Amino acid sequence: MSRDAFLDTNILVYAFSDDPRSERASELLAAGCTVGVQGLNEFANVALRKLGMTHAETAEALSVVRTLCAHTEPTTLAAHEQALELAGKYRLSWFDAVMIATALAADCKTFWSEDLQDGLQVYDRMTIRNPFLGG
Repeated sequence: MSRDAFLDTNILVYAFSDDPRSERASELLAAGCTVGVQGLNEFANVALRKLGMTHAETAEALSVVRTLCAHTEPTTLAAHEQALELAGKYRLSWFDAVMIATALAADCKTFWSEDLQDGLQVYDRMTIRNPFLGG
């Protein structure tokens, strides 16, 4: 897998939870995918507020993510501008558009997410895939 696949925040959250989807999410994380800085920030927020992790546990989890992932892509002004186009063209939520633009900037071919429709939309050269669907 590696750098050509991007992990949405929900995959990171499941990897550190006791949810039944955690095993598959952990497999994707261990494969060394790309993550975005926005996803790291969103994960920290969810870990602290919803998963009940302490600051130390959250910092450790983020360290694991940064170690396992092949690449961490920053959210740049160019990604922000592309997100404006994507949000309008595809009627995406703002945060989904930013994540997709960031993944495109990293030249990813697959965007792993539970939140978007599996395989139905291709953004430029990148396909959305839901890792929790069979197949």
